[in-house]
Amino acid sequence: MTRPGWSQTQEDERPRVAAIVTEYRGYSHADVILGRFLQGYILTRDETYKPRTNVVSMYIDQFPKTDLSRGMAAAYGSQIKPTIHEALTMGSDELKVDGVLIIGEHGNYPYNEKGQHMYPRRRFFEETVDVFQQVKSTVPVFNDKHLGFAWEDAKWMFDQSRELRFPLMAGSSLPTTWRKPELELPLDVELDSALAIGYGGLEAYGFHALETLQCMIERRRGGESGVQAVTFVKGDDVWKSAEQGRWSRPLLDEILRHVDRPEGEPAGKPEELCPEPAAFLLEHTDGFRSAVVMLNGYTEAFAFACQRRGADRPEGCHFWLQEPEFGHFSYLTHNIESLYLTGKEPYPPERTLLTTGVLDAAMTSRHEKQRRIETPWLAEIKYDAKNTTARRAVV
Repeated sequence: MTRPGWSQTQEDERPRVAAIVTEYRGYSHADVILGRFLQGYILTRDETYKPRTNVVSMYIDQFPKTDLSRGMAAAYGSQIKPTIHEALTMGSDELKVDGVLIIGEHGNYPYNEKGQHMYPRRRFFEETVDVFQQVKSTVPVFNDKHLGFAWEDAKWMFDQSRELRFPLMAGSSLPTTWRKPELELPLDVELDSALAIGYGGLEAYGFHALETLQCMIERRRGGESGVQAVTFVKGDDVWKSAEQGRWSRPLLDEILRHVDRPEGEPAGKPEELCPEPAAFLLEHTDGFRSAVVMLNGYTEAFAFACQRRGADRPEGCHFWLQEPEFGHFSYLTHNIESLYLTGKEPYPPERTLLTTGVLDAAMTSRHEKQRRIETPWLAEIKYDAKNTTARRAVV
């Protein structure tokens, strides 16, 4: 298949983008991502970007009472189309856009028995691919957050991008946010252990914590080797699993040096003050072990720590989010724009394929009373981060 030629950055020749969205209201992901595509954004004191692409069309799946899409489309010259097909073709029999922006987050959608929010990301992606196949042409696609709530959907989506040979980008804003203190692990670093923490909903925010972890440990010696098993634990079992050596408690101490308790809350250990801890325990095929610990009620932060082989002590950082301005989404937007401008993936989509699969396995383990889930399908996901070109915020 072919792709439309990459447009230049002149005002009238910017890459044309179709936005495929569940809902567009204030503080939704459409607001903080698509809004920047329409209005521009600030990266640093010296860098203010006008939109480098042109959102020519939108498909909006739901219109809540607080909908912003109609007003924003009218203000910025974008057309709201009744179908994804029309958003991509503008009613013609040709592909009329240079990129597809899928934001399947927020909106009124059901949950399944495992507690997974059944957003229509697979449907959005499948209808997009259907157009590609009909017109025999493709363009780069960005899919916000995890690829889908079900592993089978995520794998199908990834495989379609490889079979049809179009660039794919997906995932969280966390890998491109500020790290305090600044921490970038060198490629081929030798790690003994790693830990990330997070807070919030186990699926919605657990995904962000997994991407925080994965964007760091994928740089270890040999690259990512795949994950052979995932276990979910909660409550006292979180602390017992640390005592059993299934994750490193000293790494949590390192993390807590860099994050604060919520304002007004007393100081103390999470074992004493965290009312509902939970953890995802990952067993990698190369023998490496990593974990995510969710500390709801104790902290409102994402952070990472690791122990380098031979180092005297662990090192870590806070993955700091600029709220309520959501400046970290400016860096995510910048990288998505670059995907459309260059046709090159800024980081491996295998990262988000893996974190999506780990999250699905963790939710299964939770549903099945903390059963260890063997994941031979995730053991096959092997990649490295040597060609990562994404720009991220730097302190």
